[in-house]
Amino acid sequence: MSNRTIALTCRFIGLLSVTCLLGAISARADEPKRAWKAGTASVVITPEQPMWMAGYASRDKPSEGKVHDLSARALAIEDGQGTRLVIVTLDLIGIPRDLRDWLEKEVGREHQLPPASLLVNASHTHCGPVVRANTTYMPKEQAEPTEQYLQGLQKKLVEVVGQALGSLTPVALSYTHARAGFAMNRRTPTEKGFQNHPYPDGPVDHDVPVLLVKSEDDKLKAVLFGYACHSTTLGFYQFCGDYAGFAKQYLEEAHPGMTALFMAGCGGDQNPYPRGELELCRQHGRALANAVETGLQTYARPVGGPLRLALEEVVLEFAPPPSREQLEKEAQSKDKFERQHAEKLLQELQETGKLRETYPYLVHVVRFGEDLVLAALGGEVVVDYSLRLKSELAGPAVWVAGYSNDVFGYIPSLRVLNESGYEAGGAMRYTALPGPFAPSIEKLIVEKVHELVKKTEGPKTK
Repeated sequence: MSNRTIALTCRFIGLLSVTCLLGAISARADEPKRAWKAGTASVVITPEQPMWMAGYASRDKPSEGKVHDLSARALAIEDGQGTRLVIVTLDLIGIPRDLRDWLEKEVGREHQLPPASLLVNASHTHCGPVVRANTTYMPKEQAEPTEQYLQGLQKKLVEVVGQALGSLTPVALSYTHARAGFAMNRRTPTEKGFQNHPYPDGPVDHDVPVLLVKSEDDKLKAVLFGYACHSTTLGFYQFCGDYAGFAKQYLEEAHPGMTALFMAGCGGDQNPYPRGELELCRQHGRALANAVETGLQTYARPVGGPLRLALEEVVLEFAPPPSREQLEKEAQSKDKFERQHAEKLLQELQETGKLRETYPYLVHVVRFGEDLVLAALGGEVVVDYSLRLKSELAGPAVWVAGYSNDVFGYIPSLRVLNESGYEAGGAMRYTALPGPFAPSIEKLIVEKVHELVKKTEGPKTK
């Protein structure tokens, strides 16, 4: 063998060794991204009888049928270390804190699921049933059927979580995003203050985050997607998941066997426009589904583990409450909602001697390795939070959801609070809370998100 032949042979063997080494390194790098398991489940939660509907105080009678079924859906995810996360999405106006707390205990007992491993998000459809028996705008005789519905809902939620956990199979996760443009800011400045009206110059978040779940044969098993917009295209008397319900329907029709789940974003001050007709609702649903389909055609970033989870409360402060004299005056108001709100607060004063001064607010952070951070906030969060957090949080992709774990009222930013208006405090009269939040609200929430994002960071690599 000539020296030239020997040299070429050695060079070939060297290149082959490097190629094999790089392949082994690549395989090890991809290994965490292949270590996922996921399961899905869905259950119908449409009331079986006419019920009072949530979202609009002007409604004056119970529901009259349905456009399509409402559902509760669950996506269970397990990383290679056995850490689990279950995301439950609901076609409901919101999640009362006591419902979240009850479900947390039940799935903890039955499935050993820690509190931070359960994330519940509501689409905020205004064409679903009331989920609080003490809702002020609902006739008192509707309280009993509401309680009965909630009892049935509790059972279904435990079942859907169990079914999702019981169907775990190996999957790959990836993340992408697209855009949809039908959401518009609804806080229009006028001489009479901020009015609920389409405002094209207001801040928006048209991002459509998408988490793809694919089985070992590369088939789409589930898609979790979000959008920052009220589900208020419709306001009639039929049960309907609004645009989010139609988007899920269209996606599942296009991908048989796949489960579509929607997570509401920070849409507290965003409405779908135009609105008011069923066909417009279908159009918005199609637009959102098309955005997800567009995301499927982009390069989706592989998502690795492990899962790191954090769920904590931050204490939000209310502004100084109204005096007893002021409440007694409001209790004589001709405005029935102002009157009912004052009566509730006077009752609280009578029973406890004072009005509550703070609110325990849930902040939930889910970190998927070094590839994705999901921050889930309670209440009807205005868009400023999403825009700010995505701007401030460095590193992996950031997804900010609202309407999570406890939906009790609006969460204004400092800007919205200073501007005043419905989201700033006017909507409080439909709750049992004393009044607007203090100016510290945005600072406290954002700082808690940053704290939990830091807490869920992995070990630093050298």
